[in-house]
Order: sequence, then C-alpha cells, then structure tokens
Amino acid sequence: MGRGFTLGTVFIMAALTASMVVLPLVLPPLPPPPLALLFFPVGIMAALMLLAFSPSQASGNVVVYSS
Repeated sequence: MGRGFTLGTVFIMAALTASMVVLPLVLPPLPPPPLALLFFPVGIMAALMLLAFSPSQASGNVVVYSS
C-alpha cells in the first residue's frame, strides 16, 4: 500500500483545482467550434460501438485443452 499523498502532490492538486475555478472567470469566452469538430467525438464513439458489437474472427485462434 502507498503512504498516501505527500505535501507536494496535495499542493499540485490544490493549484490545479484553483486554476480550474479561477481561469474560466478571468478568460474571455471562446467562440463555438465548427460543426465538423462537434461530430468528431460522436464518430469515435460510433466506431468503438461498431468494434465492440461486431463478431470477432478469433474462433480459429482458440485452443481448448481437455484433461
């Protein structure tokens, strides 16, 4: 088991948390991305779903031992 968080890691996590809270309030809002970029994660998810539910071709590679 680990010893837990050191002082350095707690400081880094606190600094990241503070920057995630403060930076959106300070920086100006960004313009929306182009429509093609919005469909990019949807395409990745569709490809992963297709790969997950497509039948595998591993039936010839399966070895079964019997004793």
